[in-house]
Amino acid sequence: MIDNPDTGARPPAWTRLRFEAEAAAADEPTLASYVNSAILSHDSLCQALSYHLAEKLAGPEMGALQVRRIFERGYDADQALFHVAEQDMWAVLDRDPACRGLLQPFLFFKGFLALQTQRIAHHIWGQGRETLAFYFQSRASELFGVDIHPAVRMGAGIMLDHATNITIGETAVVGDNCSILQGVTLGGTGKEVGDRHPKIGRGVLLSVGAKVLGNITVGDEAKVAAGSVVLKNVPSRCTVAGVPAKIVGCECSEPARSMDQAIPED
Repeated sequence: MIDNPDTGARPPAWTRLRFEAEAAAADEPTLASYVNSAILSHDSLCQALSYHLAEKLAGPEMGALQVRRIFERGYDADQALFHVAEQDMWAVLDRDPACRGLLQPFLFFKGFLALQTQRIAHHIWGQGRETLAFYFQSRASELFGVDIHPAVRMGAGIMLDHATNITIGETAVVGDNCSILQGVTLGGTGKEVGDRHPKIGRGVLLSVGAKVLGNITVGDEAKVAAGSVVLKNVPSRCTVAGVPAKIVGCECSEPARSMDQAIPED
């Protein structure tokens, strides 16, 4: 799990989220009931997340109360899920210039909501409840346009920016503090079985529409340029671009934090 160097200077995420929710409810009375039910009526971030995600994910097959109880049990059983959710919210606020605070990702940003759904699905997958985990994967794909297999190991402090059409296959691994933009695929190369998906290091930036295919490694703090197709290992702190992708520079420094998608000039 990543260490956030700014944590000491910040209030707890739940404290800030409630403050923003109170202000939003006062500023926009038409949404006051929604904000109250999603945030202000709860005693903790885990309770609020369980309620809010359940209201999103519920359907004819499973009601909101059932989903909420499943999520609450998950948070109670694994406190790391709570801490990772906090880091994911801070990551969005730190990196997305369109984000005004923690309220926006919590209520509205489908990348954050899809990621928290996958984290619970991964927890359930680890309990051997594969059918239920697949159910939540399916619902997240339908609702948020994000399809992440429940077996995928996702690090902390991840931002799925815009998120539409992100697809991550079963044996992929995504390291801490990565930023993944819309249209990214971490996939296989065919019908092979076993370990067949990419391993993404810490602090990697996967730009819009990037495709990383096969059991290959993208090293720490690397950058994959928009629209690239990566079929070979990428060294740490290097930028790759093109179809197929080739190294175009090796001077990256925390690209996932800076969100700089530019390709180095010759």
